[in-house]
Formats: sequence, C-alpha cells, structure tokens
Amino acid sequence: MRPLEGVTVLSLEQAVAAPFATRQLADLGARVIKIERPGVGDFARGYDATVRGESSHFVWLNRSKESLTLDVKHPAAAEVLRRLLDHADVFVQNLAPGATGRLGLSAQSLRAAHARLVVCEISGYGSTGPYRDRKAYDLLVQAEAGLLSITGTPDELVKVGISVADIAAGMYAYSGILTALLMRHRTGEGTLVEVSMLEALSEWMGYPLYYGVYGGTPPQRSGARHAVIAPYGPFAGGDGEVVYLGIQNEREWQAFCDGVLHQPDLATDPRFVSNSERVQHREALDAEIEAVFGGMTTTEILERLESARIANARLRTVQQLSDHPQLAARERWRNIDTPAGSIRATLPPASIDGVVPVMDPVPALGAHTDAILNELGFDSTTIDQWHDEGMV
Repeated sequence: MRPLEGVTVLSLEQAVAAPFATRQLADLGARVIKIERPGVGDFARGYDATVRGESSHFVWLNRSKESLTLDVKHPAAAEVLRRLLDHADVFVQNLAPGATGRLGLSAQSLRAAHARLVVCEISGYGSTGPYRDRKAYDLLVQAEAGLLSITGTPDELVKVGISVADIAAGMYAYSGILTALLMRHRTGEGTLVEVSMLEALSEWMGYPLYYGVYGGTPPQRSGARHAVIAPYGPFAGGDGEVVYLGIQNEREWQAFCDGVLHQPDLATDPRFVSNSERVQHREALDAEIEAVFGGMTTTEILERLESARIANARLRTVQQLSDHPQLAARERWRNIDTPAGSIRATLPPASIDGVVPVMDPVPALGAHTDAILNELGFDSTTIDQWHDEGMV
C-alpha cells in the first residue's frame, strides 16, 4: 500500500506551482483529480510542443492524474464541485487572486462546509497585504525576491534557468499538505495551508539576505563562481572543456595546491592563505590555476581532483544529463505513457524503502471526465447534454 493511497485530491490548478505539488502527492498514491477548462485545459498544455507534440512542462508536472474538464462558471458546475468536494480530502488551487472566492470556493466557505478538508491555496504574494491582488509569474517573483540582483555576471542580471519560485512554492505546498494530513489524523479536523511564491523564495534567499543585511553589502554577481568562496567555479582545461570545482576549507586548499596544482608553496602564499584572502585576490588565484590547467586535458584534471578528494564536476548539457551514468547505474528512469506515446521520466527524488512510486500516464485533456461524472451519480443523458453545452 502506498503512503497516500485512499487520499483524494481535487485541484483547480494551472502552470507550475500547484501542479508540481499535486504531482508529488500522486507519486505517493493519492488520487489527483485535475479540473481543466473545456477545450483548452491547463494553459501549460500550450507552452510548447517539444515532447512528441506535448508540452514539456505539462508532461513533467501532470503524470498519474485524472483530467476532468469542467466550466466552473456554468450554473450546473456548482453541484459537480459539491459532490467532488464531498469525497475529497484535499483541495488545491492556484488561480488568479480572488477567482475561487467569486466561485464560492474560498477557504473559509470550504472549511465551513467540509470540516475534514485540507485546503491549500498557492498565490504569488499571499492573501493579505498590498501585493495581494497582483498577478505573479516566476520571473517577476525572482525580481521581487531579490534573486535577480545576485544572479548573473557583474555586467548582466540573469534569471535562474528553471521556474525556481514556482518550484519553491510547490515544494512548500506539498510538505504543508502532508503536515496538514498528519494533523488531521491526530485531530480529525482539516485546516488551511497557504503558500506564496514570494515567501517561499524569500526563505531560499536566506544566505544572501543575511549576508547582505548584516554584512553591509549584498553578495556580488559572480557568474558561475561563488560570491564568497574561492576557488569555487569553472576552470578550462587545455582541451577547451570546462571543469567545475569547489574548495570548502583550508585542509582542502592545501590538498588542492599539493595534489592538483603540484605547487604546495601556494598554500601559504599570503594572498591565498585564507578564504577571505583568496576571494580578495581572486583574479591572481584564477591565473595560477589556469596556468596549470591550461597544460592538461580535462580527463587529467578530473583524475587529479578525484585523487586529492576535491569536489568536482563536468559541465554537462541537458542531453548529457539524460545519459548521466549515475542516474543509469541507480536505475532512476522509468517509461511513462502520454497522449503522444511513451517517454522517459525520472523517479521521485525521495526513495522510500518499500514504496514503489506511481508512474501512471499523463492524461489527455478530459480523459476521465465521463468516468468521474458517472462515479458522482450523473446519468449519461445529463453528461451528454453538458458536452453539447460545452460545460464539460
């Protein structure tokens, strides 16, 4: 039996944050019923068509779910939603600010009608405060959270290459829902879980926030290098490939000078004798390292780094990630079905002993509509009429 088997999640979700949270619940065995707009569905379905005609975002975020198309503004939809909520353990939504309230699905009304229901609301900025009604997209939240100010090079701000604000909010929604379900097991009562993208990303900004507020200056944008640790970042070998390495303490610095650079005296050079000195003299430090690495192949550099027990990595493309030998050795790939055919997907990162995660298909739009409506007690004549009206 999977950990969340028997738990039903009803989700009015779109884009990334809420679908990321509910997909992880589905991974653990929860039944996730995803409500989508008739005809178009979750707008993430249309972000691109790179996965055999399907959206890369959608296939990542929506496996193992059931797709129910429903025009939630249609007068008859209220009864469908009521019956769904009567059987739900969790309700998740990340619609535009105020949208669920206008539908009669505010957290307060839901909690009043369904005492055991766990309600999770994900928004850009939270349910109160001057930013409450602002729309929020990942890039905009990265800007508001200060992440853009510390990401990139000295000459250019660069956004993080993944939807980090959405992912952060989705992770806290997921863990918050699990916590609320544990609370309900103890108390018999549901509760409200509220997550904002800004607050989730503000938590992840902890180090630069403390460094900037209490240190007087924010971490400087340093590209792929670390703002306050050196050496830490990319270095090119003589064959043009790039190696990444990181030194965390003085013991490692001495091992690096001796076993990698073959210059043990460099460890006691006054310019490099401590991390703060190395950061201050980063340009000279980089020149010393590049002078040695420039006469070596990438393979030779990596062998020396490994022998000296210095943390290191190759720069890989996303294609090379898909062929990563570590993922292959640990059998982290599975095949899942999509409306366009079978694709590979990674297993959930948390491996729980004795639990086989759910890796069921990515649903076509409305694939489960009729089955779910039948299950709720609606007859085929009514369902056919709703199809004709465009309600489902």
